[in-house]
Amino acid sequence: MTRHTALRSPARWQPPTAPPRARARRGDRGFVLRVIRLPGTSSEDVVIDADGSVLTAVDDGRILRISADGHRIATVAHTGGRGLGVELHPEGGLVVCDVRRGLLRVWPDEHDPAGARVEVLVGQVDGQPMRFCNNSAVAADGTIYFTDSSRHFGVEEYKGDLLEHAGTGRLLRHRPGGPVEVLLDSLHFPNGVALAADESCLLFAQTGAYSVERLWLTGDRQGRREPYVQNLPGFCDNIALGSDGLCWVALPSARNRVLDLLLPRHPALRRLAWALPEALQPREGRTVWAQAFDADGRLVHDLQQPSDELYMCSGVRERDGVVWFGSLTCAAVGRVEL
Repeated sequence: MTRHTALRSPARWQPPTAPPRARARRGDRGFVLRVIRLPGTSSEDVVIDADGSVLTAVDDGRILRISADGHRIATVAHTGGRGLGVELHPEGGLVVCDVRRGLLRVWPDEHDPAGARVEVLVGQVDGQPMRFCNNSAVAADGTIYFTDSSRHFGVEEYKGDLLEHAGTGRLLRHRPGGPVEVLLDSLHFPNGVALAADESCLLFAQTGAYSVERLWLTGDRQGRREPYVQNLPGFCDNIALGSDGLCWVALPSARNRVLDLLLPRHPALRRLAWALPEALQPREGRTVWAQAFDADGRLVHDLQQPSDELYMCSGVRERDGVVWFGSLTCAAVGRVEL
């Protein structure tokens, strides 16, 4: 890959010592992974519809619907860009985070995908186009909380943001008919977003900080930001509240020792690392991995095993004991029955 974006002002950061779990290749239980091939690459996120079917966006802009049994796959819309996070809207249709076009509302149409409606809700923030609209959560009243992971790097160069560690990401809010609001700024690659069942608080992942945090939205603690899960053993990506009440966190890859070594050292070393050809860059492990946590941030499930068919699992959803995985790099989704 040719890199067009240079590291500007890499910031030094001392990451916490990686837990021993970061070096293991298997989780706390075995599972059977069913891989479902897709006619498109990069099912970065997955969401489960009312009938049990799964919707995902692929990198050419199509939205695909996969039947609950995995036997039927149909194109239901095209965003005209490249979708990442997908969420159900309470009034119907989808909310799609598109790195080319911004925050979208999409009404899929299985019979005429070309006729599906696509509305741009937020294309710019403070007069500037978003570079990395990534993931969202939608409240019952249609309020959308979403992340813009980097103001400097796009999805093809996401590793550059992790190396730079400059904290240019934002957590945003869009109320129906209202302007976009910046809830939190200077975040380190904010990624997945999930609302508590009672909508009292919002959970959001910071990939660059190996953590998931909580932002209180109501009550005496409104506006307070606090840790939820810290020092994760891998890079956290999308997160989602399951039907089991747990917060599921996708971990596309284990922590990288080289990155942890470089982050507290002179920025020139990271500029050199970023200039290396892709073939010399550190490789992500081929693993399927997700962890699930209760309301207090206690680990309940730790699902991981090696896989050459599905890896870089950036999206995860649980419903009624079935866990679905999406992948940033593979032309497939995965299904696991707990």
